[in-house]
Amino acid sequence: MRLVFIVLVFICFHSCDSASAKKDFVPAKNQIIAHRGAWKTQGLPENSIASLEHAIELGCVGSEFDVRMTADNVLVVYHDAVNNNLNIEESTYAQLAKFKLSNGEELPTLRSYLLAGMQNNNGTGLICEIKPSKIEGRNIKIANQVLELVKELKAESYISYYISFSATILKHIKKVNPTSKTMYLDGSKSPEALKEANIDGLDYLVYKLKKRPQWIKEAKEKGLVLNAWTANKVEDIDWLLANNFNYITTDEPELALERAKLSPANNDYELVWSDEFNYSGKPDPTKWTYDYGFLANQEKQYYVDSLKNARVEGGRLIIEAHKEKVNNKDFKNPEIKGWAKYKTEIDSANYSSARIKTEGIASWQYGRFEISAKLPKGKGMWPAIWMLSEDRKAIGWPESGEIDIMEHVGYDNDTIHGTIHTKAYNHLKGTQKGKTIFIENPNDTFHVFALEWTPEKMDFILDGVVYNHLENEHKTTAEWPFDKDFYLILNIAVGGMWGGRQGIDNSIFPQKMEVDYVRVFQKKNN
Repeated sequence: MRLVFIVLVFICFHSCDSASAKKDFVPAKNQIIAHRGAWKTQGLPENSIASLEHAIELGCVGSEFDVRMTADNVLVVYHDAVNNNLNIEESTYAQLAKFKLSNGEELPTLRSYLLAGMQNNNGTGLICEIKPSKIEGRNIKIANQVLELVKELKAESYISYYISFSATILKHIKKVNPTSKTMYLDGSKSPEALKEANIDGLDYLVYKLKKRPQWIKEAKEKGLVLNAWTANKVEDIDWLLANNFNYITTDEPELALERAKLSPANNDYELVWSDEFNYSGKPDPTKWTYDYGFLANQEKQYYVDSLKNARVEGGRLIIEAHKEKVNNKDFKNPEIKGWAKYKTEIDSANYSSARIKTEGIASWQYGRFEISAKLPKGKGMWPAIWMLSEDRKAIGWPESGEIDIMEHVGYDNDTIHGTIHTKAYNHLKGTQKGKTIFIENPNDTFHVFALEWTPEKMDFILDGVVYNHLENEHKTTAEWPFDKDFYLILNIAVGGMWGGRQGIDNSIFPQKMEVDYVRVFQKKNN
């Protein structure tokens, strides 16, 4: 009787423990999937149990791993088709297991890997990649054996997704177990094709998604899950976060988790407008238009819409100033209003540049504005990223308000300015509300210039650091004319009352501002 009692207690304990584990498992609240486990920072072997355990320790929402089958039908966790000069599909597990991983582990079987992933794991899903076989007819066998093992170990609740480069494998998994979730890896199928194939999501290389950004919108419209691999650079991680990807697969989970905490998309904002400049030629005419001619502040440049002065190439917007006489041919739109005036002015122009804007196309009341840019260098340069109100022409400046997200003058190269101008506070009176911050290497390194603007305040931000905080005084529009729509402007001025205060160095031309992206976020349900 005592032996029977012990057996019953043992069964009850393990049954309760299994049920408890399933009940307690709630996916972590982030988008970060550790690619082959969290291996890189600690120098662990990829696809090792140690790297899986570290991904769980970090609290990643998922840990991805690769499954292959040996010649004697053992499922193993390994990425490459060859291990220590042994073809996995042509070798037995005993042959392969003779070679330890760099940390002393045996080559993990899928069984041992799943069991490890079910221990002390309350939120890191297992992302099971099934590697296609080159042996005819074996893909279905591998898929079936994976599903059978998962069922045997009662690991279903821990498997977040099955992923593969083989659509055949994914379709078979859905056929055998319709509740399983799948993502396709190859990057060749449109969201529409994936939907028709009953595949739940796409998991594509970052660059493929940047080449086809329309697939992001299409995937969301069709209710597909969005994932991307392998996002290891800050700019790629931030782009995926900004575009509200469900998952980001990375070799740098620690970095990605940190970027996720900082992302506006995870802090009650959503992306409402952007230009990532993933095209070539003139700035997108559905997003940008131009200013022309001599405009203000005694500046010396003449604004034109030439490709030489404003173009997109290599994934960047280039705004470039030149020391040159301006020709009529630099105007691509001679029908612009007041063309006769421009023709007369051109004769006195000795510098050309560009000033592009979203006026009449897109404007916003409140939000977070982020622009990643490198700045021109040299005396006489005056680049700016700024905003004016849609009613400026009706009301006049400065009553209408101005927001200078970033201004920089070449003779003071390590300083950035963030400023507002209003009727009460403007540079004509010397009452403008502006502050500065030191910037390291602005000419060769991309920095993120940002503005966070709400009904109550404005924060001017450089690379995540707030350096100018302005609060709404709740007086009149003379102090706060900022409860209305403003549009964006990007330009390089030459000389002028501020930029030319120490003259213009004519030996520096041409000079350019490179812009990696422009993103506009607004509060969700705004």
